[in-house]
Amino acid sequence: MSTSESTPGATVDAGIVPDTKDWTWVLERPCPDCGLDTPRVVREGVAGMVRANAEGWLAVLAGDGEGLRRRPAPGVWSALEYACHVRDVFRLFDVRLGLMLDRDDPLFPNWDQDGTAVAERYGEQDPRVVAGELARAAETLAAAFERVAATQWERTGNRSDGARFTVESFSRYLIHDPVHHLFDVTGERV
Repeated sequence: MSTSESTPGATVDAGIVPDTKDWTWVLERPCPDCGLDTPRVVREGVAGMVRANAEGWLAVLAGDGEGLRRRPAPGVWSALEYACHVRDVFRLFDVRLGLMLDRDDPLFPNWDQDGTAVAERYGEQDPRVVAGELARAAETLAAAFERVAATQWERTGNRSDGARFTVESFSRYLIHDPVHHLFDVTGERV
């Protein structure tokens, strides 16, 4: 769960340990796990990367429904839970991108990713429905990145934990999350 926005003390699934790491380091160096070299990602390529990643998730979600719900180890989300998270990351980052483009230096509302997983019952959702929602969310976000004008890539936005992004760094930070989670599920590095 690499979005690193869990709220301390939040209600979490008994088997999942909230991820409290600061993942902004991926803006400075390649990820040793998934292999994505985020600093080399070209901002104009993010839209295509979002679409390609969504295709990978659709292939995962086409698998065995019960297998998708099975957690591979204690404290690790199932493939379905990861897919729900990625869908919601695409939705959240679309909202945040809109804020960055429409407002000067906005502060993003907090998001408790672990609390959302519990409240939305990620592990009980229908994989076919999740696939459709993930595909739509990915396309919406990809199209939003394609509409970013050259002069807008340096606009800024902030998380409450002090992380500050330009639209460009935000795009590179975003793409690591779904790529890394697809690696978490498939074991395939980029």
